[in-house]
Amino acid sequence: MKRLFFVMALLATVLTSCSSSDDMPAGSVPEITLDSETGVYTVKTGRKLTIAPLYRNVGETTVYLWTVDDKEVCRTPSYTSVWNETGEVFIKLKVSNGRGLSAQEEMRVDVVETEIPIISYSEAEKGFTVQVNSDLKLTPDVRETSLKTTFSWSVNGKKVSSEKDYTFRPEREETYHLLFETHNDDGDDKLQFDVRAFKAENMPVEWSFDRKEYNLSSGRKIRLSPSVVENATSAVYTWKVNGTQKQEGSEMAYVFADSQEGDYRVEVTLKQGSHQLTEQLTVHVCPKEGTYRRMPTASSRANCNKVYSFLPAPGQFVNENYWCANMEQANAKAEELLRTEKYISLGNFGGEIVVGFDHSVNNSGDYDIVVRGNAFDGSSEPGVVWVMQDENGDGKPNDTWYELKGSEYGKSECWQDYAVTYFRPKAAKMDVQWVDNRGNRGKVYYIGDFHRQDYYYPMWVESDSYTLRGTRLAARNELIDGIWVNKAYDWGYADNFSLKDMVPGKDGYNRFKISDAVTFEGRPADLKYVDFVKVQCAVNAQSGRLGELSTEVVGITDYHISK
Repeated sequence: MKRLFFVMALLATVLTSCSSSDDMPAGSVPEITLDSETGVYTVKTGRKLTIAPLYRNVGETTVYLWTVDDKEVCRTPSYTSVWNETGEVFIKLKVSNGRGLSAQEEMRVDVVETEIPIISYSEAEKGFTVQVNSDLKLTPDVRETSLKTTFSWSVNGKKVSSEKDYTFRPEREETYHLLFETHNDDGDDKLQFDVRAFKAENMPVEWSFDRKEYNLSSGRKIRLSPSVVENATSAVYTWKVNGTQKQEGSEMAYVFADSQEGDYRVEVTLKQGSHQLTEQLTVHVCPKEGTYRRMPTASSRANCNKVYSFLPAPGQFVNENYWCANMEQANAKAEELLRTEKYISLGNFGGEIVVGFDHSVNNSGDYDIVVRGNAFDGSSEPGVVWVMQDENGDGKPNDTWYELKGSEYGKSECWQDYAVTYFRPKAAKMDVQWVDNRGNRGKVYYIGDFHRQDYYYPMWVESDSYTLRGTRLAARNELIDGIWVNKAYDWGYADNFSLKDMVPGKDGYNRFKISDAVTFEGRPADLKYVDFVKVQCAVNAQSGRLGELSTEVVGITDYHISK
């Protein structure tokens, strides 16, 4: 294709070479020669495009009429415009000379996105805190382009690297200012952030809590603990309940076991050297189990009747064929999908759906709950199932979750309290970066060949990052003879091809026992019934271009009513 842009000098030459109508032989029809052999032009968004044909048999009285989508846009020999939206633009040119003769041409402009090398590295935007003389591996994500891209790292204004990834090692205590820049012919991007370096004894202590309010039935125990503690290797924790000290020492967790109904103020203090942090928690000890039980009746439905939370991890099916602006809309969409027996994808590790029933589901000692997925032999994407009683009677799943143990529970490769934080990409069609609470980093890859929605990060999540926490199983996906195989687990997981717990004659229907519910100590929870069920993707793995392993849910039912 010929170059699209012509300088004004060329246009001036064309105009001066046009003969006047008096010089044209009778019957001379205007001739138009486009400056594109195919009649198709390509321009990037925000860039100027000039279409400047060559003409014969035209003169001073010639009329030029340019139309875009049948609307007049120009009456000059050439046409210049800028388009800011991608897509196809159809243009017509009609040329009429002084003898009343005319000719016309049609052309198309394909407006495509610029390929600016956008940087996506949300983890770095708040900066890093590291120890002096330790390595900090910096791995920003840069949108791939077809253009040659250059990179540049600077520390305190001095260039230190031209590679995309950079390992920074601070040599003294101070705050370092880092700058990462990208450049190609379409544009530039940059990211600035700080790295605070401290000696080991001066490292700042930080902690956070997933929740600060707890509900449990009278006679039960609950473990209270910060979800994240950083740089507190020799800390002393002091726990007080209603002002009375209950525990002090290096143990960061406290087992609350008061059985008298009421509200308890729990204060925990962390001390390490000159650092001290204090957090206030509240524990509501509710009436004993059974107080708010809802016995099933003849009109009770087998299927769950409400979705309380649909929060997938990023994944290739997230935002595909639906768009939700908030959690309320996401929950409504999930309810619709379950009602119509269409699958819900939970995305990468930790993605979850929480549902409830119009009654309490009884513990029979045998199978009580069925979770329908789409597993088949060679395609298991396991999800851990959790259950909860409505212990405080408010009809909301804000009480205590109990894991239903499966075949992997208690094994060394089964990680309890595993957490992954996901970061929103800075531009469309980019991978989603993640970090876990074991020091690992990775990506949920964008697979544009199959799932082309702009973002795999759930659009109803308002924050630029969010953390999902649960039980992680070791992945069993394997490439065999060029085909990815997701091997099954023995029993106890949703969307898992298990001959032990599948409903006879119904592939994809996994059965679960409430009697398998365990406490935080791994002991039987002895729940007589449950009101809420959570299914959560239990693996953090990718199968090449097939993408992440993601638990799918088609339905959740009370097995006593459905069988």
